[in-house]
Amino acid sequence: MFKQIVLMLMIQLPLYSTTLEYITTYALKHSTVIEKSKANIELNRLKHKQVNASKFGEIDLVGSYTHYNHPRTLAPMTPADMASNPQGVATTKDMYSTGIRYSVPLFTGFAMTKDIEIANLSMAMANSKLDLSREQLVYNLRSIYVSVLSLYELRDAQKSHIKALKSLERVVSESVKLGKKAPIDLLKVQRDLYDAIAILDDIKSNISKGIASMEALSGADKIGSLKSIKIRPKKVRYSISKLLHKANGLNKIKIAQYNIKKASKMIEKSKASYYPQVALDSYYGYSYGENDPTNPKAGEWADEKNYQVAINAKWDLYDFGKRDASLEVAKISKLQAKYENKQALLDLKKSIIEARADINNAYAQYIASTKQYKLAKHSQKIEYARYKSGASSINDLLYAKAQSMLSRAKLIQSKYNYQKAKYYMDYILESGVKR
Repeated sequence: MFKQIVLMLMIQLPLYSTTLEYITTYALKHSTVIEKSKANIELNRLKHKQVNASKFGEIDLVGSYTHYNHPRTLAPMTPADMASNPQGVATTKDMYSTGIRYSVPLFTGFAMTKDIEIANLSMAMANSKLDLSREQLVYNLRSIYVSVLSLYELRDAQKSHIKALKSLERVVSESVKLGKKAPIDLLKVQRDLYDAIAILDDIKSNISKGIASMEALSGADKIGSLKSIKIRPKKVRYSISKLLHKANGLNKIKIAQYNIKKASKMIEKSKASYYPQVALDSYYGYSYGENDPTNPKAGEWADEKNYQVAINAKWDLYDFGKRDASLEVAKISKLQAKYENKQALLDLKKSIIEARADINNAYAQYIASTKQYKLAKHSQKIEYARYKSGASSINDLLYAKAQSMLSRAKLIQSKYNYQKAKYYMDYILESGVKR
C-alpha cells in the first residue's frame, strides 16, 4: 500500500511542479494536434494499401436474372451440339445465373504504377508534416512557458514594488501626522499603490490564461506552477549561408520538393491515357431456368455450367482534346510546385534572418535594460534621501520609483524575449524536438 501511494505521488508530481521538458514530452504523446497528424499518416498508409491492392484486380460473387421475349439456351451452343441431341437442349425465357468473376488490369499505360509512386510520396509528406507539427507544438509550448515565467518574475517584482509603496505610505503618513509633509503627498502615494495592486491582479490573470493555453495545447488536465529555467543571454552568430546549405534536410523544404515530384508523376500518369488499356476478365458459374412450353421437357428446371476468359483492349483514338487538357493541367501544377519550392527557400532565408535579428536585438535590449535598471535603482535611492530631507517633492520620488519598476520590467521582458527568439530559431531550423 505504501509503495502504491509513493508511486501515485511520483506520477502526479509533475502536474504540480512542471518542467519544460516534462510538459513538451507529455504534449508530444497526448496533444490532439499530434494525434491528428498521426491519423493523417494512417490515412495515407491505407490509401497506399488501397492503390497497391488495385493492381491485383477484383474477385466478385455475381448473380443475375434476365427475361427474354424468345426462348434461349442456358449456355452458348454450336449448331453441331444442338443437332446431336436436340431434345436434351434446355431453353428458357427466364434465366438466372450465379458465379464468380475475376477482373484484373494487365496494362494501363503505367498509370497504376504512377498511382503507387504518388501514394509513396503522400506517405513521405505525411511523415514530414507530423515532424513539422511536433516542432510547431514544442515551439508554442516553449513560447508560452517562458511568457508565464516572465510573468512570474513581473509578479514578484510588482509585489516588491507594492511592498515598497506601502512602506513609503507609512513613512509619509507619519510625516503628515507630524506636520512635516502635506496631506496631498499621502494621497499621491496611495494612488500609485492602488495602481500597482491593479497591475498585479492583471499579471495574475495573464498567468492563469497562459497556464490554460498550455493545458489546451498539451492535453494535460492540470498544470501546476512552472519551474524556472536558466537564461544566460549572450551574443550569438549564425551563418546564413551555412544554414541555408542544410535547407534541403528541413521538412518544410522536403514537402515542397515532394510536391514537385508528385506533380511530375501526375504528368506521367496523364500520358498513360494515350496508351491502350488492356484488362483480363474471367467468369465461372451456372445458369438456371425453367424449360419453356415449346421444349419437350417443359416445366422442368435445368442448369448449365459456364466459364469464360477474355482479354479486353481499349484505345481511345480521339476524345476532343480531353487528354491534352489534362496533360496541360498537370504541367501547370508542376510549374506551380516549382514556384512554391522556390518561395519556400526564400521564406526560409527571410525567417532565419529575422530570427537572428530578433536574437541580437533581444540581447542588445537586455544589456541596455541591465544598465538602465542599475541607474534607475541608484536614482531612486537618491530621490528618497532628497525627499526625506525636503529637497524634492513626492512627485520626484514616485517618478523615480516608477522608472525603477519600469526598468526592472524591461529587464525581465528582454531576458525572456531573448529566450523566445532562441526558441523561434530552433523552430525555423526544426531542431526544437529531441530526436
